[in-house]
Amino acid sequence: MNTVVNVIPLLTEELFQHIWKFRLFTQSGLTTLDGQPLQILHPGIHNNHAGPDFTAARIRIDQTLWAGNIELHLKTSDWYRHRHQHNQQYENVILHVVFNNDVKELTTGGIPCIELQQFVPKMLFERFIRLRESADLVPCGKMAARVPYIIWEKWKERLLAERLERKANRLQSWLLCNRYNWEEVCYWAVAESFGLPVNGEAFLQLAQSLPYNLLMRHQQSIFHLEALLFGQAGMLEGNFKDEYPLRLQQEYNYMRHKYQLQPLSGYLWKWLRMRPSSFPTIRIACLAALLQKGSHLFSKILETNDLARFEQLISVQPSLYWQQHYRFDVPARNVRNPGLKAAQSVLINSVLPLLYLYGQEKMKYCYQEKAIDFMNLLPAEENRVIREWGELGVKAKSAQDSQALLQLKNNYCQEKKCLQCAIGAKLLKEEISD
Repeated sequence: MNTVVNVIPLLTEELFQHIWKFRLFTQSGLTTLDGQPLQILHPGIHNNHAGPDFTAARIRIDQTLWAGNIELHLKTSDWYRHRHQHNQQYENVILHVVFNNDVKELTTGGIPCIELQQFVPKMLFERFIRLRESADLVPCGKMAARVPYIIWEKWKERLLAERLERKANRLQSWLLCNRYNWEEVCYWAVAESFGLPVNGEAFLQLAQSLPYNLLMRHQQSIFHLEALLFGQAGMLEGNFKDEYPLRLQQEYNYMRHKYQLQPLSGYLWKWLRMRPSSFPTIRIACLAALLQKGSHLFSKILETNDLARFEQLISVQPSLYWQQHYRFDVPARNVRNPGLKAAQSVLINSVLPLLYLYGQEKMKYCYQEKAIDFMNLLPAEENRVIREWGELGVKAKSAQDSQALLQLKNNYCQEKKCLQCAIGAKLLKEEISD
């Protein structure tokens, strides 16, 4: 029996399955434990459910062609430890692949067995260990930019689909809460996006505390809308000097009793380390302006087929008071409107995912295609993660790219899921073939 090399304590079943799936081992000179020549024609299809690890594999042992299932273990004894010899699901296994043979038998219950440890290059483990132990934003660092363009493009398409599906699942849970009221869900989603990245949750709570149909009763009056929104946000408490917040305070106190409203805590809102144009006061004023533009926002979204029209739907100018103030009672010069970039952020983070979900729910896939097409037309987002990707040589040319890179960082790089990443898998394979 052979002794496992020093790097093997970090070998996992996931890595071993990856090695087999992508044939990251020397394939010449393979033999079973009893010395019969072995040729791998097809490693099989990875099975993520109960039963053998790979199905529909094809191998040749000596002169005999075999087709069926393959089971992998780090050690031969794992076959018995997992009690596969008593499980009928493993009766059709044609090959038992182990990294280290730690038993005297040359087969496992009559099933041919091969030990791969001597055929797997040590540099693969060294590369894998460096990836897993890296403290960088992206474990593979600047090596990621070496991966061919076509692999990156295909992977980013998959990542964007994953991100849209994740967001659609969350929006679908809101639909269930609202008995499939698409306009209400659109209002929640847009409101949350107005608060991103710091105050998204607070904006969502604000929207959920003020029903859409209530706000639409006051659609014609920006004053009434601001009184409801700022009052419900807990921002009309205390004493004010300016006439405008005093009037808002008075109006909200009246509507609070009329509609039996309970305001949120003013402590929910975050102000530190953000540009004044991103202050929650400015964003709430913009949300009020958007609500005043008209009802049935989601219906208009469904009818829109032009990106400029999309941007026009969401772009707003806050009321006059908020063109001269960032906070109540604090005058300011050159107040900057959140502008087009804020509108584009709302489109990317709420409108297009909701459009994608609508196509999925109604089985009208043209809406899903439209959502993806507009992601490709919108400019890439500007944030710390996208800048750091750019420093590694991976540039985001569109919102489709930036959303994909955010998904990659949050769900793969941060979790060190290098084996499940097309880029990590390519770099590991490249290392072996170099």
